[in-house]
Amino acid sequence: MCAIAGEVNIKDGIGFAPYHADMISVMKKRGPDDDGMYCDNCAVLLHARLAVIDPKNGRQPMSSTTGENYFTIVYNGELYNTGELRSELELLGHRFHTHSDTEVVLRAYIQYGESCVERFNGIFAFAIWEEESRTLFVARDRMGVKPFFYAIRGGSFIFASEIKGILQHPSVEPVIGKTGLSEIVFMGPGRTPGCGVFEGVEELRPGHFGYFTKAGLRVKQYWKYEDKHHEDNLQDTILKVKSLVFDSVKRQMVSDVPIGTFLSGGLDSSLISAIVAEQLALRGQQLKTFTITYKDNAKYFTGSKFQPNSDDDFVGVMVNFLNSDHTRVVIDTPQLVKALYAAVEARDLPGMADVDASLLLFCKEIKEQVTVGLSGECADEIFGGYPWYRDEKIRAAYGFPWAQSTAYRAGFVAKNLAGELDGAGYINKRYEDSLAEVSMQHELDKEEARMRQMVHLNTYWFMQTLLDRKDRMSMYSGLEVRVPFCDHRIAEYMYSVPWSMKNLGGREKGLLRAAMQGVLPSEILWRKKSPYPKTHNPAYTKALSGIICDLLSDGDSPLFQIMDRGAVASLLSTERAEPWYGQLMTTPQTMAYMIQVNYWMEKYGVKVKL
Repeated sequence: MCAIAGEVNIKDGIGFAPYHADMISVMKKRGPDDDGMYCDNCAVLLHARLAVIDPKNGRQPMSSTTGENYFTIVYNGELYNTGELRSELELLGHRFHTHSDTEVVLRAYIQYGESCVERFNGIFAFAIWEEESRTLFVARDRMGVKPFFYAIRGGSFIFASEIKGILQHPSVEPVIGKTGLSEIVFMGPGRTPGCGVFEGVEELRPGHFGYFTKAGLRVKQYWKYEDKHHEDNLQDTILKVKSLVFDSVKRQMVSDVPIGTFLSGGLDSSLISAIVAEQLALRGQQLKTFTITYKDNAKYFTGSKFQPNSDDDFVGVMVNFLNSDHTRVVIDTPQLVKALYAAVEARDLPGMADVDASLLLFCKEIKEQVTVGLSGECADEIFGGYPWYRDEKIRAAYGFPWAQSTAYRAGFVAKNLAGELDGAGYINKRYEDSLAEVSMQHELDKEEARMRQMVHLNTYWFMQTLLDRKDRMSMYSGLEVRVPFCDHRIAEYMYSVPWSMKNLGGREKGLLRAAMQGVLPSEILWRKKSPYPKTHNPAYTKALSGIICDLLSDGDSPLFQIMDRGAVASLLSTERAEPWYGQLMTTPQTMAYMIQVNYWMEKYGVKVKL
């Protein structure tokens, strides 16, 4: 994986400036192996590379001449159907000089134009500059795994893999207005699709491409869910699911550098690990697996509705089953607290508190042994694993099911801002706009119609928060993480599968479990869903409370420009079971979120302008 950035100004022209170097250098953690630049009188394209495929020849920016036109690409991603596309293009007369997927993407665009993206199976964000026609083409993968942020200032189109790259441009200031405030207070750590929180900073939405020309930016959607009649019977559906999942995992093993898998002992990561281990064994290789846990968690863990049991025993079952080379990463409280700040720098925004911070630390340890990791994200969104899919009361409730805390959040707004922000109106408008985009057959009954809405909402909202987290926390250490369940073919197929099949046997992800009979030990296959592990050590809450006290006593804490001091103080004495966001962000994580907001405002020099 890599970092990409650049600026195009066709009207006024540009030349290389020192801030261009800054745009890519601040993202160097994403691409520690190499860097490069292309510059003409209208365009500057920048790249920092993490070498995974063809380390010797895959340097970027990469250029190619066809007729009178000169094409240059900067690309962040991985194609999983490179071989098929290369063969197809060779039959059409193309000659390749590398075996990198970057060259395949470039030549596919030269051959097919914008429709090239419909041929790609992979995760990607890229920009291609056509020198002769003075056109910049940009695109992002269907599911939104790889990021692409941009801003338009005057005649310039400025883009980068991360917000920090955009903020290096002298015309982009770290300003937030009503929209940015509403995102932080009412939506965070989630984000409205396409919103970059800072004024004028946007993100190309998943499944979209765009052209920037002298006339400006034109964006078009090339992929979305389309509800279809599901014609396969149950047995054929089971076989299809198994085939798609196995094919996705095998494709995503492609790498010229060492790979490993995240292993929690849950269904999703165990399934991916089992398939990878089997494939590596055929090559005479042993799989490396990695698990995260917390110091003294066994001592303090208590089960809950959302987290019924600890991972440790189940991980042991899988390690024995896989015969993997296993590493158990143990995180201690002081590390976790300190990493809250690095996690903000990785995400460029306050995030999922210790859920982000622990993943950042985990990925740092994984990178010591491998450069590519496969992880189980997105199965819950696509196969219906979350509690809000299956709890009829939660499912029927108006609004985003993982964020039913708008009224609670409103109590944290600084009093001088309370009259400026309408939390309920802001959230409801985005919820209604999302529902208007949902594809569904007219004859669906009430339950099936709601499930289409749920899948759409989860894919474009909750899943994006997790994909942001996985990309930023892993790339902070130059670790490429792939998410096989996020293959668009799986998502497309599963979208129209009836809920009665997805919920087979009355179990979360029942269809996936049925498809994987015989692949996993039964105690893993039928283990009740348990989310990403968090610390239960009271020392963590104590440490956070100390930091909150320091912020309260500091008259200059930027947090209180937007948050009410008394409401934040109440976190020290009130334990709230209902999460701030998702399943894991209860009171300690809410405190951690406030700490991250304060650090973000301080570190990024955030200015509030209404």
